[in-house]
Amino acid sequence: MIAAVDHVRLGAPPGSEDALRAYDGDVLGLTEVPKPPALAARGGCWFEAGPVAPHLGVEPGFRPSATAHPGPRVRDIDALARRLEAHGAAVTWDDGLPGHRRFFAHDPVGNRLEFLEPTPNRTAPGEPQPADPDG
Repeated sequence: MIAAVDHVRLGAPPGSEDALRAYDGDVLGLTEVPKPPALAARGGCWFEAGPVAPHLGVEPGFRPSATAHPGPRVRDIDALARRLEAHGAAVTWDDGLPGHRRFFAHDPVGNRLEFLEPTPNRTAPGEPQPADPDG
């Protein structure tokens, strides 16, 4: 049975690794992890931050999807939005998901990213629910 998501793989055009390292590493604060030697020869780069592990793989003829995207859960979503905007990324807020604050942005190669933070009365799946003061 499925226990967790190991990683999310996104595509990227050949030669975009430096731009992705700057964005994922410097802007988002993810740590680059070495790819196994047999896979490193294919290009791309892998990152992680705790259980979040985006893998960016090179695809000749890459074209970003208009709607497919990962949705990492974040802390201090306002600070992250300011950080992305300070680095030139457009941030589009969306209030369509009850119990969350969220925005969309794109990485340097056009991959769509959704960043979410539960609102105070909402918890992540599997976490204890807040106590109901009315009993």
